[in-house]
Amino acid sequence: MTALDAGLAPVRAAGVEVHGAHKSYGTNHVLAGVDLTAAPGSVTVVLGPSGSGKSTLLRVINHLEKLDRGYVSVGGEPIGVRRAGDRLKELPERAILVQRRRIGFVFQNFNLFPHLTALENVAAAPAATGDLSRPDAVALAEELLERVGLADKVAAYPRQLSGGQQQRVAIARALALRPGLILCDEPTSALDPELVGEVLSVIKDLAATGTTLVVVTHEIGFAREVADQVVFLDGGVVVEQGPPTQLLDHPAHARTREFLGKVL
Repeated sequence: MTALDAGLAPVRAAGVEVHGAHKSYGTNHVLAGVDLTAAPGSVTVVLGPSGSGKSTLLRVINHLEKLDRGYVSVGGEPIGVRRAGDRLKELPERAILVQRRRIGFVFQNFNLFPHLTALENVAAAPAATGDLSRPDAVALAEELLERVGLADKVAAYPRQLSGGQQQRVAIARALALRPGLILCDEPTSALDPELVGEVLSVIKDLAATGTTLVVVTHEIGFAREVADQVVFLDGGVVVEQGPPTQLLDHPAHARTREFLGKVL
């Protein structure tokens, strides 16, 4: 049994489809026609140099950033928009917030509430949404913190936790609404090297529960061990994608080989 067992599996793993995603900031075309599919229950690792559009890709999946062109669907449902004839219209913010509850997000810098304990950080969302009563939300938070190895830190505030511990709280918080999809944006990049392993171990256990994961990371060993598919993004486009044994060991594109030559 893994650290995150079947009892914490998502309500229903949700597949992801990104269709012709374009996003610009001024003259900077960050996403330039990205197409990507992640099957329900799969693990997709996104690699690429700084500025390649990786973080923006995650943020448009849960509509933290609006696309200029194209659309994203999760579990077969367009995110942030609805069809109106042959056009897409923006949903009201309240409807978008409801959609986001089904998509967990683990940020680089944890994004914990500094005035709340670890327990309160994890219990806040299911209690606030009304999905669970306050006592049930607290009980779930205690269980999640135990399962990420932090049962003894429920009363600790973020400032009292190491970076690795804070990120594990953030992962527990992402799980609290039982999302069908979790997005992880370089979850180990803000950690000291000796703390990276503890966070990757929790994410590996999470992958074993059948949750759909899309993970932006530079951890090639993690991609090789856990990913179902690896995507190499550069200049806002998908240069190459495939199983880790293919892309990491036998990349077809010269740009992919150049990148891997610098990070392996």
